[in-house]
Amino acid sequence: MSSLAHKARQPRDEAIIIAGERVVCDRRGVLFAPELELLVVSDLHLEKGSSYARRGALLPPYDTATTLQHLAAVIDHYRPRRVISLGDSFHDGEGAARLPDIFRNALEALMTGRDWFWVAGNHDPQAPAGLPGDTVGEIHVGGLSFRHEPSATPVEGEIAGHLHPCARIVQRGRSVRRRCFASDGSRIVMPAFGAYTGSLNVLDRAYQGLFDWEKFRAYMLGSHRIFSIAGAMLHPG
Repeated sequence: MSSLAHKARQPRDEAIIIAGERVVCDRRGVLFAPELELLVVSDLHLEKGSSYARRGALLPPYDTATTLQHLAAVIDHYRPRRVISLGDSFHDGEGAARLPDIFRNALEALMTGRDWFWVAGNHDPQAPAGLPGDTVGEIHVGGLSFRHEPSATPVEGEIAGHLHPCARIVQRGRSVRRRCFASDGSRIVMPAFGAYTGSLNVLDRAYQGLFDWEKFRAYMLGSHRIFSIAGAMLHPG
């Protein structure tokens, strides 16, 4: 393989500036701020399978294992000093208590030696039972602020989750729909990271008023790179 071809196949992520801070939108669905040594992940929804099972709706019980495996990979890659989990880390308020020991031990191993912040979400408003880390309503680091639900009015430097954004494009008759980072350069709404999480198109009315549409871009997650797509190119659905 030529060096050019090899370079073309290397994974590529997207670095952008938010409130004066350089952040990397990683194709695996996490955000990394190099100068802050900070990794951000949103909407893990751990133990969603067991939550559904309690209500009689059986799902394959592999979501927590898969999500933690993916989380371990990005933590090993970036080796952050701080980690912020942007809410809905567990699918319900009892999710942490149901966590099997093997997964609890794996999660605690990922937390060891770094500052870890659980942002309270609408699914998990209380501190996760029996786990270390600090539970906060929101947190500010550098020029950035982190909360679960986006503020109703634009906030410079806000990083939020909750909406599980995705985007859809149509080219040459082929439709592609992917999870994405949604941003206008002032704030970011992050994609959901959990294995069993769904997504909501950024053209849905739930996003109305959150962004300056003329500056909006969807940073769509690809298998080997991030695709930066202008809002005018997006389709509903």
